Amino acid sequence: MPLFADPQGHGHALAFDRWLAEQQAMGSLRQSSSIEVYRDMWGSFAAWCLGQSPAVSLETLDVLDLEAFQSARFGLKSADLSLSPRHALRLLRLIDRVLHHHAAHTGAPVNSAVAQWLARRPDVRYADAPQADPLPEFLSVAEARHLISFLSNARPRPGLSALRRDSHLGFTWQELRNRVSVALQLGAGLSPGDVRLLRTQAPTLLGGRTSTRPWKVAVPGNGNAPARETPVAPWAGELLQHWLTVRSDSGILGDFLFPSTRSGKPWSKESQYKTARLVLEEAGLDASEGGSFKLRHTFALRQLRRGTAFDEVARWLGIEPEAMDKYRRVLTSPPDVV
Repeated sequence: MPLFADPQGHGHALAFDRWLAEQQAMGSLRQSSSIEVYRDMWGSFAAWCLGQSPAVSLETLDVLDLEAFQSARFGLKSADLSLSPRHALRLLRLIDRVLHHHAAHTGAPVNSAVAQWLARRPDVRYADAPQADPLPEFLSVAEARHLISFLSNARPRPGLSALRRDSHLGFTWQELRNRVSVALQLGAGLSPGDVRLLRTQAPTLLGGRTSTRPWKVAVPGNGNAPARETPVAPWAGELLQHWLTVRSDSGILGDFLFPSTRSGKPWSKESQYKTARLVLEEAGLDASEGGSFKLRHTFALRQLRRGTAFDEVARWLGIEPEAMDKYRRVLTSPPDVV
């Protein structure tokens, strides 16, 4: 044992804090939710190291230690995919980055235990390979235009024939809710969970091109996704504007923007999922592949093709920039020849 032992794990915590401070200074880590995820990941690793006898230091960590650490994690948290090869790879990459930063800061030799362990585990090493991550499903330009037209029939449309202009009068408030919620998935990149969590204060009118049309929505935090604001396409904003009017005139209670009942009860996950699929089927679109998430993917790809920065779109979606790789692959893949 060294003369000055570190029973409280000060060295492990300090190494992580130094690495984290540098990432924040460089702008690589900005979202508080991501920082907490990395803290939890490092904390589980550090706790295991300090729980061994003798304790495993950052300098003495070797392949057998990493193997024992991975084995100890089995059976602890299986429901949240924490034992999946991708999660293991993410955790090992974090350990490796902190080890490299620690070596550079202290002048000690770089600990290559992670690289050695990954060399023995190709299932983890290649967990992020493209073939393990299918391309996201999304709507073609023609499909998106058709869906926008279909959804927009649920709102007043001045300038059209009387039949089409008044088509919205036949919609119940539930049918209008269904179409507007789908519109926000396509026109604002919201996930199904985002839609269910939106509050009546979410739409923003101030500062928009039209004083009565929402141009962005405030999305509350959800799990690892941080609270954020995301822009709303004008056509989706017009639908949202109509929904706000109908919601008020119908006397719908509660704080949820899209409740399940007039009394304001929250929309259940299963009900909202089935509703979104039904809307797509009514529009004549295939709802079996990708579900309503294809609408969110379509929004992201549309923004990227317009020249919006990847980091900006990631912020609108509430995901980490590294998760944008799937869209990068779509944009760089060869086009289909029909």
